[in-house]
Amino acid sequence: MKTISIPAQDMETRISRYAELQPLPLSESLDMPQEAKDVIYARKILSVIGLGADVVTPVNKGAPIQGAGGMTMAIAVCPPGNGPSLHAHQQTYETFTVLKGRFEVTWNDDGGERTELGLFDTVSVPPGVCRAFRNIGDEEGVLQVVITGGVHDMTDIDFPASIGERLEEFGGSVRRQFEERGFTFTASADAAA
Repeated sequence: MKTISIPAQDMETRISRYAELQPLPLSESLDMPQEAKDVIYARKILSVIGLGADVVTPVNKGAPIQGAGGMTMAIAVCPPGNGPSLHAHQQTYETFTVLKGRFEVTWNDDGGERTELGLFDTVSVPPGVCRAFRNIGDEEGVLQVVITGGVHDMTDIDFPASIGERLEEFGGSVRRQFEERGFTFTASADAAA
């Protein structure tokens, strides 16, 4: 196999320094209570690896590393009890590894199946399966999130109708603001293919 050499300054573009990561501004422009934002997003998401300079999505904006074979990586920082609600990725796999704390992962349309993950435990959820994660520890939890395959943007994510109804309880335009970002609320095993 022929190898290549990379100068130090080029390798620097392939390094992500945790202390320098900035939270994604996914929910900053949303005019709604934090509790409504917490239904959809982890409290703080740090983008580590993006798809590449020619692909711009909300989940890889500002990632210090660009282009790693079609995957994205982020770090979700969640206070106790925090984590996004049930949702399905239509085309992508979502793989979670606990870096700090304990998390509960639930899956299927009703979230009826569950498992607990501890330090360095990993679960990979295939496309089309509803999943949620939540920090069940007493301190801030940190979860590595790797997304592979397919499209890596908000239009890949669909929530069950019950989550849309939950957002409507916050009143006003809360659900509509998420729909304007590409989210849908039709995920169901009974949905048309």
